Amino acid sequence: MQFGELAGFYERLEGISSRLAMIDVLTELFKAASADEIAHVIYITQGVLAPPFEGIEFGMAEKMVEEAIALSTGREKEAVEREYRKTGDMGIAACNLKATTKLKRISERKYSINEVYEMMRKIASTSGEGSKETKIKLLANMIAAAEPVEAKYIVKYPLDELRMGVGDATMLEALSVMAAGHRKLKGALERAYNLCSDMGMVADALKRGGEAGVENFRITLFKPIRPALAERLPTAEAILEKMGGECSVEQKYDGFRCQVHKKGRRVEVYSRRLERTTEMYPDLVKAAVEEIDADSAIIDGEALAYNESTGQFLPFQETIQRKRKHGVEAKALELPLRLFAFDLMYLDGKSYMDRPYGERRSEIERLFRSTATIVPSNRILATKPKQLEGYFESAIENGLEGIVAKDLNAPYVAGARKFSWIKMKRSYKGEMEDTVDLVIIGYYRGRGQRTEFKFGGLLCATYNEKTDKFETLSRIGTGFSEAQMMELHEKLKKIEAPNRPARVDALVEPDFWVYPKYVVTVRADEITKSPMHTCGREAQADGTEVGYALRFPRLEGEEAIRKDKGPEEATTTKEIVEMFHQQKHVSMLGGDA
Repeated sequence: MQFGELAGFYERLEGISSRLAMIDVLTELFKAASADEIAHVIYITQGVLAPPFEGIEFGMAEKMVEEAIALSTGREKEAVEREYRKTGDMGIAACNLKATTKLKRISERKYSINEVYEMMRKIASTSGEGSKETKIKLLANMIAAAEPVEAKYIVKYPLDELRMGVGDATMLEALSVMAAGHRKLKGALERAYNLCSDMGMVADALKRGGEAGVENFRITLFKPIRPALAERLPTAEAILEKMGGECSVEQKYDGFRCQVHKKGRRVEVYSRRLERTTEMYPDLVKAAVEEIDADSAIIDGEALAYNESTGQFLPFQETIQRKRKHGVEAKALELPLRLFAFDLMYLDGKSYMDRPYGERRSEIERLFRSTATIVPSNRILATKPKQLEGYFESAIENGLEGIVAKDLNAPYVAGARKFSWIKMKRSYKGEMEDTVDLVIIGYYRGRGQRTEFKFGGLLCATYNEKTDKFETLSRIGTGFSEAQMMELHEKLKKIEAPNRPARVDALVEPDFWVYPKYVVTVRADEITKSPMHTCGREAQADGTEVGYALRFPRLEGEEAIRKDKGPEEATTTKEIVEMFHQQKHVSMLGGDA
């Protein structure tokens, strides 16, 4: 397939406001791609060169791309900058300049999808002295040989501005329709994706082996498993009732989620977002080699700084200092980590994911019976609410977030939030007991004192797992520092959408729509009913439709945007509905947030 054909599909996707229409176009695209192309088509559509755990980045800044456009179109760099300022989109600027350039295309030869992808990989791998000039020249050569619409997407790709707005669930549905003509294969595809976190690999297996190729998917070492997630309940009684009267109760640690893969002396560590973080943790890598008594293993756990003298866990503000690229060894000596292993997914060639939690836990305790750095997470078995409550209070006193109760008979459910794990966290003064992580889907123009920042607030949404849509929950206008307002405007103006994105369900309209990409943490006084928002929206007895909203929402934390969560990892609509019913006092007439 020629890259021009792919660009044509992207032009169609950008103009779509319906998720079902998006699935139709993606299905057509995936059918047109060959088995040798499908993985590359997936990665390009995702806007990446490889899954996050491979850690491959383009390494091209806007100024470098501007130079490449100038070089390929025969324009001065200032002319490219003027066009960019006029359009606000580097890809459109490149398209316009290509359409009006007096230079002839350097070749009548057209690039295939695979050729563009491999050239982009070459750009990403170029390093060392003179690498900047080499990257610019390689990109310029592609732009020079491209038609205007091709140039648009060749430029957008390395700048992470493809803006397709295609989520994992939408892509899986399209792959299912491509292979089977219906969406029923999505479950098997999702299982495969949860095991490898590599959509390209799943698509390749489906294209080559059909349904059987996906159903035979197995765990692959050094391809991280999408982590299991916990539901939430407010009381010990509710948790025990849900668990059938008995459960394991672990302390909930506020640290770094670490998935450790080991094979022989090779060890890799992956974050909650499945990014490779091995170099950050030399102490954990050394411990994995020395303390995991197995040739191969995959362990799930939480790492945090720990004061061995006092037995106290250090606050997350101190643990976070370990998240660095430079001075790692010195910081490891200053703030040594302890990894609390709380689950086992794989051991010496055998998957443990389908085994009951109780069996997996026993194996964890056997493996780390007398180790120093990797230790089993602290836990008790509870059959009475008082046991669970007492353990919860002791966890809070020890500086932790709370507890996680686990079903002794449940398998490890990758990539999903199920009641096999239930968390209970410390309560807050407001009616709403916890913060929520919301997806930015729009923003407002700065007015009054905020005019100079060009930013006045956010429109945020929850993620509905069933529909693969983002549903509005709140407008947020407070809690921003000046630095945060400048950061948010700078980031959001780059992902503005001309119309409401296809996966956004909204009645409220912001000044500017943006493609769902960034997540923020929000605190509020309570969750209320609202006719203005679509989160959990359903018909009432009087025929009206009402959703949910936040009362007095404000941004939480020093960093405006959460770097450890993607849009599909945000608080779900289902969670908001459950939190609403968990509130001690619910105002049914709360105003719009």
